[in-house]
Amino acid sequence: MNRKHERHHHPPPEAAAKSIGQDHEILHLKDRALDGAAEGIVISDARLPDNPLIYVNSGFVRLTGYSADEVLGRNCRFLQGPRTDPATTDAIRQAIHAERSCRVEILNHRKDGTIFWNDLSITPVRDSGGPVTHFIGIQSDITQRKNAEIALQQAKAQLENANQRMRRNLEAAAKIQQALLPTHPPEMAGVRFAWRLESCDELAGDTMNLLQLDGNLVGLYLIDVSGHGVPSSLLSFTLNHLLSPVPAQSFLYGRSESRPHGFAVLSPAEVARDLNTRFPMDMRTAQYFTLVYGILDMRRLRLRYVTAGHPPPVLLPAGGAPRRLEAAGFPIGVMPEADFEEYVLDLKTGDRILFYTDGVVDTANENDEDFGTERLLATAAQHRQASLQPWLDAIVAAVRAWSGGHPLQDDVSLLALEITGADNHSFIHL
Repeated sequence: MNRKHERHHHPPPEAAAKSIGQDHEILHLKDRALDGAAEGIVISDARLPDNPLIYVNSGFVRLTGYSADEVLGRNCRFLQGPRTDPATTDAIRQAIHAERSCRVEILNHRKDGTIFWNDLSITPVRDSGGPVTHFIGIQSDITQRKNAEIALQQAKAQLENANQRMRRNLEAAAKIQQALLPTHPPEMAGVRFAWRLESCDELAGDTMNLLQLDGNLVGLYLIDVSGHGVPSSLLSFTLNHLLSPVPAQSFLYGRSESRPHGFAVLSPAEVARDLNTRFPMDMRTAQYFTLVYGILDMRRLRLRYVTAGHPPPVLLPAGGAPRRLEAAGFPIGVMPEADFEEYVLDLKTGDRILFYTDGVVDTANENDEDFGTERLLATAAQHRQASLQPWLDAIVAAVRAWSGGHPLQDDVSLLALEITGADNHSFIHL
């Protein structure tokens, strides 16, 4: 072999020294980088019993409060404590036993006993032959984030509990509200009644009732309180109680010395005026209500009614086309000195009267077009041959179909009566 060429296989002494110096500099740089890292970094020796620590950086010392001399040679489990989740420690043990990486969030304890949340990742290190020789652990203090997550979870749980309580309360209130509505059509010779109330919310702002007033007089009303939800339902509930058949506590009666029981039935216009005085609109809430109230004289088949900001009733005469009846008047509470006009309608066998709230005609389709009064009249005429309750059901179905199946944006309420032609002199109590 040519020695001249052989000498080129070995670097000169000064080059070798320079290379060794660079290697030491790189090692020192790695040490400085590890010590300067914000995270805690540890290395354990998997070849020794109980996998002891052989290196910890300055970040680990800052994080845990332990010095390197206190922890080298020990297994890292000394950071665990009574509040550490056993399931998490089991996951770490299983990963180390299986010689695979893992990442967990574990509650650890510092030297002074304070706790911190540790985002711990463990990675095995293998030699050139494949066996695991060491594990590297990287630890990050995530206490602030974890506490925020826990606080958020607790707040969500409290909110959910509050929502459940509110939901139960709303369901109970809805049952009470439903109990105030007529439970079944009253049996009366010569007339049939039917109604339908579809609430857009858990609680309705609409309410209605049918009640015997005196002798052959039957009162019926439909009310639509502005707004939705609890505020409107509370006023609706109050009105339902005040418009009761108990004279001493009802707005439907006035005192009369000439009557046997000291009370007389008030006219629809008088009832509207009294309600308007009693319930002025509160400008802070802008809450008011509309009303249609009628008194049906069963003996004379005469209906006296008043409307206060309410859609006009619809008359379907026997054998004739449906038409809107006269209606006028401000909503209750809007005008302090408002007067209310009373209308009188004589009925005959086969006539139907439909009262409804504006949720019927104001329901919009996907093109933002209202169902409208003309479509209501056409639907009422189309299903005229149906009996009274199916007739109302068909109208509600048409309104829902018009909305495209979307949730109602307002309560939809209908109240109807039909003169059947039976003996109108007999009366069966409601």
